[in-house]
Amino acid sequence: MKGNSAFMRSRVLPLSVWLLGLLIVWEAGSWMLLHVAQTPLAQSKLPYVHEVAATLWKYSGTLVKEGGATFGNAGVGFLIGASAGVVLAVLMSLSKTIEQLAFPYAIASQMIPILGLAPIIYGIVRDEQVSRIIISGYITFFPVALNMLRGLRSVDLPALELMHSYAAKPWAVYWKLRFPAALPALFSGLKVAAPLAVTGAILVELMGAQHGIGVIMLRNLYYGPSHTYMFWSTVIVGALLGVASYGLMSLAERLIAPWQPEFRPKGGRR
Repeated sequence: MKGNSAFMRSRVLPLSVWLLGLLIVWEAGSWMLLHVAQTPLAQSKLPYVHEVAATLWKYSGTLVKEGGATFGNAGVGFLIGASAGVVLAVLMSLSKTIEQLAFPYAIASQMIPILGLAPIIYGIVRDEQVSRIIISGYITFFPVALNMLRGLRSVDLPALELMHSYAAKPWAVYWKLRFPAALPALFSGLKVAAPLAVTGAILVELMGAQHGIGVIMLRNLYYGPSHTYMFWSTVIVGALLGVASYGLMSLAERLIAPWQPEFRPKGGRR
């Protein structure tokens, strides 16, 4: 009971106060725009929260179905991109030559704007599902590879020398020392990449796909003020998908690497 009360005071209560305050400010701002400032298309710019909530409830079935399509494809692309990033990081940590050959191209690949790349990929593949997976994987690849490489090289030198003094094989050094040491950095990259993968999938859907939350978003944007609340509902669902992907990575990090200081009650060393 004492632990639950402390958790309520430290996490749930401040979050609830911030959320309630944000909703009140949003509702008041919407009323000010509509009735005081009399701004044209006021509800398109800042709609009433209760109207958006009602739309979310009314069309919850459609939003969940289309959001699931977006989240599923983004998840597949995320897994493929993260796997490729981990493999490349391991290869670069094993060989300086591979790092010198691959790293500049990996950096250069990130210079291509996603907004320009998405229609190119969609035009080549002509398959909305495959395009979403490719773009999500592309966005995921670099932050995971960069953070994983940093993690693999963050091993304490005395621990590495101790493994070498026992004539440990390279796979044993990686499995017992480098991979555990790299997990915090790896999850830092995954938590950055997961919401970006969702954003990439939505971006491809805006190019003319048939299913996904981005399709509903685009259609309601075309219809104008009469579909304002539905448009805002899709924006909120898209944001929630990003938050959910970040939350899943945080949960996985807590389960797989629970020794980190921030996961212990008072921090510091065990």
